[in-house]
Amino acid sequence: GDNRPRLYWAQMAAMSLGGISVPVYQDSIAKELAYVWNHAEVSVIIAEDQEQVDKVLTLKAELPAVRLVVYDDPRGMLTYRHEWLKSYGDVQELGRERARQQPQLFEHEISAGRPDEVAIICYTSGTTGSPKGAMLTHANAISVAETFMAEEDVRPTDEYLAYLPMAWAGDATYTLFASLAAGFTVSCPESPETVQRDLRELGPTTLLAPPRIWENMLTGVLVRAADTSPLKRWIFERSRKVAERVEVLRADGKPIPLSLRLRYALGNLFVYTPMRDQLGLRRTRWALTGGAPLGPDTFRFFRSIGVNLKQVYGATETTGLVSLQPDGEANPDSAGKPCRGIEVRIAEKGEVLVRGAGVFKGYFRNEEATREVVDREGWYRTGDAGFIDPRGHLVIIDRAKDVGALSEGTPFAPQFIENKLKFSPYIREAVAFGNERPFVTAMIAIDLTTVGTWAERRGLAYTSYADLSQKAEIRGLVREEIAKCNATLPDATKIRRFLLLTKDLDADDAEITRTRKVRRRFVAEKYAPVIDAFYSGRDEVAMSTSITYEDGRQGTIQSRVHLEDVAGAPAHA
Repeated sequence: GDNRPRLYWAQMAAMSLGGISVPVYQDSIAKELAYVWNHAEVSVIIAEDQEQVDKVLTLKAELPAVRLVVYDDPRGMLTYRHEWLKSYGDVQELGRERARQQPQLFEHEISAGRPDEVAIICYTSGTTGSPKGAMLTHANAISVAETFMAEEDVRPTDEYLAYLPMAWAGDATYTLFASLAAGFTVSCPESPETVQRDLRELGPTTLLAPPRIWENMLTGVLVRAADTSPLKRWIFERSRKVAERVEVLRADGKPIPLSLRLRYALGNLFVYTPMRDQLGLRRTRWALTGGAPLGPDTFRFFRSIGVNLKQVYGATETTGLVSLQPDGEANPDSAGKPCRGIEVRIAEKGEVLVRGAGVFKGYFRNEEATREVVDREGWYRTGDAGFIDPRGHLVIIDRAKDVGALSEGTPFAPQFIENKLKFSPYIREAVAFGNERPFVTAMIAIDLTTVGTWAERRGLAYTSYADLSQKAEIRGLVREEIAKCNATLPDATKIRRFLLLTKDLDADDAEITRTRKVRRRFVAEKYAPVIDAFYSGRDEVAMSTSITYEDGRQGTIQSRVHLEDVAGAPAHA
């Protein structure tokens, strides 16, 4: 379910009594839930509400190990009658009765626990196949929490908003492990739809957010600026340029001229502070971005307006922590310095290897996969390509399997290009192609909110996402955004051709993971005819797109999509 205190209590209760927590993504479709619950041999399911209970009901015959389902929200549950179904309150009362009968039981169960016992199984995002269950022990949890507290300014008085998916290892690391170790306050949002409002109301002192959240925040700022009066828009743009100049000088360790400091102070008074307040970041002492690379322009923007944004790097298999940028050393190009007690080395082919107390116990019921990623000396193969720079910072280039080269030999890292594209408020997702090809191309998924607003301001009517994406005006808009991106890329890796997808990339369609990472192999196979059309010089291609509806039904969208050249980078005659 969504982030709710009672779901976190249930996790802690299971861990305290020797059980194992197996969180799942609340938007998972039935097939994904059945796979995880059966693979993990789940016996008890804690469900948020009627919607989640109904998912279990449709799968119950396929879940032989499940003997108890507990629901939190009783609304709509009055007519449900099953022996194996109980309310959260009923289970709490059973616990109170057990405590009256056996007062020492709880303490006894905790004392019986061992550090090497599994506390939680977090299923990986599965970019290359079926998800694997990473077993994280109590020792992993305690070690990483203590390491994080030693590296970062964590205080018992801190306030943190838990809104990230509970199935993500990062949520367990910071919401559960770090909060229990440090004693800071964790709040939950009213609902996923109210997160931005809840951020403003709470004003957390610390924040962890994946790139998508920072990109959405920036998009919202740019849209509001575009919709304001000409005078306010001019003030915003002038202040933004001042902030960017200050951040560049600050990052390079260069002195900031007095006149620039004065202009920044004015901007901070009238623009940056109100902006941070609107975003819920006014009290934020430090903020971390992790889970995937954040575009450098987005990173610099938030730092320029006074947000102490820093990069953190980790993996599910390292209990969410490997490296972290210290204060005063934040930059968009690195993932920070390896944390104390965590060893990092670079293998011969550039893959990042990690060893430390946070490295997981292994994949549940998959010893072969465990041996493939952890060697006899305890080094975990992250699958990421990177290097250690002269400052001692870890720099991540891309997924090792995704790094390639154009046909003429120029190195090609698709994620680097995609991150630059997604700085545009009009581009929600991008997938770049170019490995062993003569030039770089890209499939773009527009941001319906910002592009729709742009169209409405110009009186451009549309009926659907697909209709809007294929209009000549929208193709022209995105072409301009790609040209801006190309201006920052070497000539060989400039994007020469692109198309606009008729739908957003969707986890339900297996195109991205639940943490919005592109499943490149699947996308390359699914859109193979489109990719071939890029390099055959065609201007249009027929596209048959399979989609999965919320109720699990599948359908197909037939369409013809325009392939576009980018000005200044002609792909064919």
